[in-house]
Amino acid sequence: MSNEILNLKPEKMWKYFHEITQVPRPSKKEEKIRQYLVDFGKRMNLETIVDEIGNVLIRKPASKGYEDRKTVVLQSHMDMVCEKNSDVEFNFDKDAIQTRIEGDWLKATGTTLGADDGIGIAAAMAILDDDNLEHPAIEALFTMDEETGLTGAFGLSTDLLKGKILLNLDSEDEGEVFIGCAGGRDTIIELDYQPQWYGDGNSFFRIDILGLNGGHSGDDIHKGYANANKLLNRILWQARKEIAIDLAIFDGGNLRNAIAREAYAIVMVPKHDSSKLSELVSNFETIFKNEYHITEPKLAVKINEHKEKIDIINKDSFEKLCNSLYSCPHGVIAWSQDIDNFVETSTNLASVKFNDGKIIITTSQRSSVASALDNICNMVAANFASVGASIKHTDGYPGWTPNPNSEILEVAKESYVSLFKKEPKVLAIHAGLECGLIGEKYPEMDMISFGPTIKGAHSPDERILIDTASMFWDYLIDILKRTPKI
Repeated sequence: MSNEILNLKPEKMWKYFHEITQVPRPSKKEEKIRQYLVDFGKRMNLETIVDEIGNVLIRKPASKGYEDRKTVVLQSHMDMVCEKNSDVEFNFDKDAIQTRIEGDWLKATGTTLGADDGIGIAAAMAILDDDNLEHPAIEALFTMDEETGLTGAFGLSTDLLKGKILLNLDSEDEGEVFIGCAGGRDTIIELDYQPQWYGDGNSFFRIDILGLNGGHSGDDIHKGYANANKLLNRILWQARKEIAIDLAIFDGGNLRNAIAREAYAIVMVPKHDSSKLSELVSNFETIFKNEYHITEPKLAVKINEHKEKIDIINKDSFEKLCNSLYSCPHGVIAWSQDIDNFVETSTNLASVKFNDGKIIITTSQRSSVASALDNICNMVAANFASVGASIKHTDGYPGWTPNPNSEILEVAKESYVSLFKKEPKVLAIHAGLECGLIGEKYPEMDMISFGPTIKGAHSPDERILIDTASMFWDYLIDILKRTPKI
């Protein structure tokens, strides 16, 4: 039951997290969560601002005795990734997330949980709502559309924030403090196709790739997870060599920053080849389960007859799609030469969609090296250019360069040792954080990022380790107490 989380500690943070799960907040549709935050700020009699782009800023004065400390920006994002299992009926525009406690973890039922970054919002709100805490002046910044475009950070004005220290509350590994992140860019491909009448004497089948982990295309790209688009295309590519097969629909993945968990194709074959197709699909399920027996234990490949007869696409477009998806790079491209076990460059074959005579393929590239980011974007573009597709790159977002002389980093390290009797890990992250963009607008901002342990972000397996949320809260409060003087 959702209200189980109200019994967790710290009570106030979990209370606000529960409320946040009840407010729909898809990316680019933050109206309800924005109004919720504005109403909260006004109820607390705190200065509350909505800027031109739609970010929310709530200011709280320093507690007594902390007036001479530097103002701290507590930064989190309002939106959440909206992913669900295909067998779950759920409308992210209006339905409340259904949470449950399972062992040491808090999860959602069949959908993403929204702990990324709902727990950051909740922590900031709990601080704003507690007059017994010791803290400097606070600016709680809640940005919009972080997950699909970093729109809020891009649109942040250069004169809104007064603080010189920023605590980004959007990391997902307790005990790790992040001081840098990768930059990123999307490459979007359009390939034309012509629908054709299917003719008679043929059978239609739906082939599904199911049960994959998916996950965050930055945090999880190195974990050896399968990509549903890649697996499905392997089946189609081989089937074209052995059977007279045609394609009607290819639909895989959803979000640019999530590894594709599910994909399906609707295909047409002559009736006499139906058993051959079923056998081929069954063989590939065995192959895939063998290849991913450790990283994808729930992997499944299904084939079922599709009763409705629909238009197929022209054979030339089918061939171009199969070949270009097969050769499209996906996964880790390079490891850092400076930081052990740190992904430098990667690319994600995020989604394949059919839309009014066009096949839309969305990919996402990341790198902590600007020239390497250009290179992998060009590699993806060249792959699809070879089949005559049209290609465009988004503007992307900058990386966040680590500052080894960070004052707040030293405070954070001292705090962690004091609280937990061990050193935190100080790292850069392959995922994108808004710190890169905020740092461009506020070059003197001293920034770190940290959070509780969240696994499976950007997938319905998203979950938060409950005990680490309490540690995250204690850590955040202690850092605020130690904030340097002006």
